[in-house]
Order: sequence, then C-alpha cells, then structure tokens
Amino acid sequence: MQTIFVMVKCDLGHAYDVAAQAVEQIEQVSEVHSVSGQYDLMMKCYLPDGTDIGHFVVNKLQTIPRVKDTFTIITFKAFS
Repeated sequence: MQTIFVMVKCDLGHAYDVAAQAVEQIEQVSEVHSVSGQYDLMMKCYLPDGTDIGHFVVNKLQTIPRVKDTFTIITFKAFS
C-alpha cells in the first residue's frame, strides 16, 4: 500500500464542497483536512501498490469540480 498526501487549492468558497466530494466519492481518500497557508486542503490517500500516482491525481483528484491546483507528496516510510 502506498500513502500519498495531496495538497489542494480550491476556488474561493468551495473548499468544503471539494472535501465532501473527495471523501464521499473517491475510495482511496482516507482523510481530508482543511489547512492554512498556500493550499486549502490536505488529502491523505492510500493507493494499492503499483498504482500510477500521476494518473490517480490527474484523473481522480484534479477532476473534482472547483479544484484549481494540487501538490503531491509521496511518502516512503511511516514511523510510530
């Protein structure tokens, strides 16, 4: 399983709409947090091994209405 975080910029006033649609309609999206700074949302996604991350981001996340921009962070190891 591959974990990625995707920072998302939304059209003004639509961050909550984007967050709701992501968690309701995209099974790989585990959590969505509203954040401060350059981006509006941070999405935590779990992808099966071998999944093309670029295609997932472009075809699933960037096509959510009102998404303006994304920044993807690929993780290597989780520490506990």
